[in-house]
Amino acid sequence: MTFTSVQQMLAAQASRTPDAVAVVAGDRTLTYRDLDERANRLAHRLIAEGVQPGQPVAVLTGRTADLPVALLAVLKAGAWYLPLHAAYPMARMRWILDQAGGPVLLADDGTRRRGLPEGGRVLLVDEEPGEFPGTDPAVPTGPEDFAYVMYTSGSTGDPKGVAIPQRAVTRLISDPAWNGSRHQRVLSVAPYAFQVSSYELWVPLSRGGTVVLGPSADLDVSTLRQLITEHAITAVHLTAGLFRVVADEAPDCLTGVQEVMTGGDVISPGAVRRVLDACPGLVVRAMYGSTESTLFTTHSPMSDLFLPGPTVPVGRPMTDIRAYVLDERLRQVPDGEVGELYVAGPRLASGYLGRPDLTAERFVADPFTGEGERMYRTGDLVRLTSDGMFDFLGRADDQVKIRGFRVELAEVEAVLARFPELSDVAVVARQLPTGERSLTAYVVVGERTVDLAALRAFAIATLPDFMVPDAFVALTTLPLTANGKLDRRALPEPDPEAWVAYRAPRDPREEILSEIFSEVLGVDRVGVDDDFFQLGGQSLLAMRLISRIEAVLGTKLPLRTLFDTPTVAGLAERLAAQATPAPTS
Repeated sequence: MTFTSVQQMLAAQASRTPDAVAVVAGDRTLTYRDLDERANRLAHRLIAEGVQPGQPVAVLTGRTADLPVALLAVLKAGAWYLPLHAAYPMARMRWILDQAGGPVLLADDGTRRRGLPEGGRVLLVDEEPGEFPGTDPAVPTGPEDFAYVMYTSGSTGDPKGVAIPQRAVTRLISDPAWNGSRHQRVLSVAPYAFQVSSYELWVPLSRGGTVVLGPSADLDVSTLRQLITEHAITAVHLTAGLFRVVADEAPDCLTGVQEVMTGGDVISPGAVRRVLDACPGLVVRAMYGSTESTLFTTHSPMSDLFLPGPTVPVGRPMTDIRAYVLDERLRQVPDGEVGELYVAGPRLASGYLGRPDLTAERFVADPFTGEGERMYRTGDLVRLTSDGMFDFLGRADDQVKIRGFRVELAEVEAVLARFPELSDVAVVARQLPTGERSLTAYVVVGERTVDLAALRAFAIATLPDFMVPDAFVALTTLPLTANGKLDRRALPEPDPEAWVAYRAPRDPREEILSEIFSEVLGVDRVGVDDDFFQLGGQSLLAMRLISRIEAVLGTKLPLRTLFDTPTVAGLAERLAAQATPAPTS
């Protein structure tokens, strides 16, 4: 049978294995029958509230068993879901809702208590469904109807909504790469407002597998190990940065997993080798793709035979994907030469919601089919090797990846430029000694004085956390080249000591913590009052820091502790409160 929608595929699976466990979230489980019937009841409720086929329904819930119920219910109602990331600032969520124009927001009691964006009627997914039937509403859905729209960073200064049709998701689900037993128990750790969730949720649920939803709190290595062991996880996707942290700190935590997928940024060959050495029989699959091509477009599986080279190739095209390496005149370049990667096939997005101009710019006619099909211009520079593998070489524009998330520097600059008293703004991505990338904002203030702490607070209130610069540098003018362009090489390095006056460690515990901070951040010294995040720290480095503290001091701290008390002095107090013996000199 040929399925035209995600909900058809899941309904068929529920009919085949009604009593199999579909979803695990904390101490809650849903069988396929539970998932299907709960989604049906919620779909009938959405229809009763006036949701029409082809309309958006925004979803903002915690990572509970109600999450897949909510997403599936929207599809069963014939609508498409608009996932909102709970970590987004409220202003960004309101902007997305205004752009999509959705009449209903599906939330749960937890997100309601934390606060919801204004606009649209709010329905709680965890309320009793009342008298609505558990039968499928059977709303007709075609392959070109939207399944969801996900917003990504936009080069024009505002986010852009990538519209994904049903056909693209069903083709992703049907890819032979997921055949066999390796993808039967999948750990879901990605925010559901990002594309990896399409794999984590819909692939196992369409194949009779089980989705184990990771916690809403920030993931650390110890928690990852516990989840893998407790739930017998067979497959997990980790961003390239998180994969590198795991490889450095505790590669054996992946023992028992059959396949680890990683991507979203450059993958360290050494990290791959360390994981494979620690976990014989494991497959590490390098993945490359974009939201516009429904997540994954090329892949490169690596096993015990992997020999580290200078780079990890992004691999060969997946099923249904056509990939071209073209020059600026859309001519194919010879193998081994550098060109821009274009992808085509049925897994392409429909375009950008409400942006026909941007859609026409990035989705262009495919000159190699003669059938009126389109191809997506990725902006990535690659070369095709003699063995048919694509090597990623960089970007053709100012887009960067921060912790696996796409960031357009122009959007960050446009947001910061709204802050009063700034004459100009330039945002650059710097490579940290740890291998991660960090954003630095250079703001032109002339002879005025600008409160950089207030500017940082403005950025935090407006941008997602991965788009907030780690450092802010005030300049009287931006350095320019002879051609009048920004001279990036002339920009000064941010001074981490400019935030607070240095205060030396006062006891052995603070001395050890200060050394761990310095090692993880790649800076010369860290005072007891220096803020980890103002020194360039972010969530991946936070995982590394907590792991090092546990290894050196023998005490596990929840990752959230660092976000609450991001200084040496603060962590030392927390450790003392846990009755950790103070180290001796």
